[in-house]
Amino acid sequence: MSDLVLAIDVGGTKIAAGVVDGDGSLLRGAVRATPADDAEQAWAQVRSAVDEVLAGTPSVRAVGIGCAGPVDTGRGTVSPINIGGWRDFPLRARVADLVPGVPVRLAGDGVCIALGEHWRGAGRSSQHLLGMVVSTGVGGGLVLAGRPFGGRTGNAGHVGHVVVEPDGLPCTCGGRGCVETVASGPHLVRWAREHGWQAPPGADAADLAEAARSGDAVAAAAFERGGRAVGMMIAGVAAVCDLDLVVVGGGVAKAGPLLFDPVRRALDTHAGLGYLSGLRVVPAELGGEAGLIGAAALLRP
Repeated sequence: MSDLVLAIDVGGTKIAAGVVDGDGSLLRGAVRATPADDAEQAWAQVRSAVDEVLAGTPSVRAVGIGCAGPVDTGRGTVSPINIGGWRDFPLRARVADLVPGVPVRLAGDGVCIALGEHWRGAGRSSQHLLGMVVSTGVGGGLVLAGRPFGGRTGNAGHVGHVVVEPDGLPCTCGGRGCVETVASGPHLVRWAREHGWQAPPGADAADLAEAARSGDAVAAAAFERGGRAVGMMIAGVAAVCDLDLVVVGGGVAKAGPLLFDPVRRALDTHAGLGYLSGLRVVPAELGGEAGLIGAAALLRP
């Protein structure tokens, strides 16, 4: 029997498909842009990426899907906040029609990122970890006792919507003051501009990081504020879930110490319980491949 798994990773900006072998190596991959508002156009991009990676590939034994949430793993449907055309979209059934006769598993993309890092990345040494992304949004997923943990509906670990500012900005989730409204790339840039950062239109978190490295005090303060919010969130999640490791990836995490230093300082302040004394926060290793490798890992024994 083939040990190959078709992996699919659906996010708000890109859709990826790949073929992953039994060792967790990505053999083939394809990427498409995500249409934001049209359900069938978004599905067409999924189908196109799948067709590309399966062309000339031997049969796959299973399919793993990670998708931006919320998801409903019981029903196999997805309602991503930033793909407006998909509400209760039957993604698992649609994919099963493309690859009939094999098991199809669906999970939130954060769970898949955590599982990918646990299998092949920075989380290999941990059985109790949070994998998260700080990018245009903030997302995450949990691996507990060495197994992916999705909770009742598949949305456990959705840490971007932990509240860190009770009177903070409205969030796309419908809440207010979520860590995503403080630490995501667009919100770092927004805050910096509001506090006097002079940058051309279209400047992003990478430009903000470069300004901070060059000595811009407002840019550095934006990262200090965002990192502190992420650290506060991590302290709470780690206390609840008894974690020993947090793996952080995504575009904002590429700022390195600008983000990680204030995260760790916040942990020193807020993670005071004795059982959290060994908690580590480390950069992710798999980059954009984490979601695909983690989606394939959903089918591991």
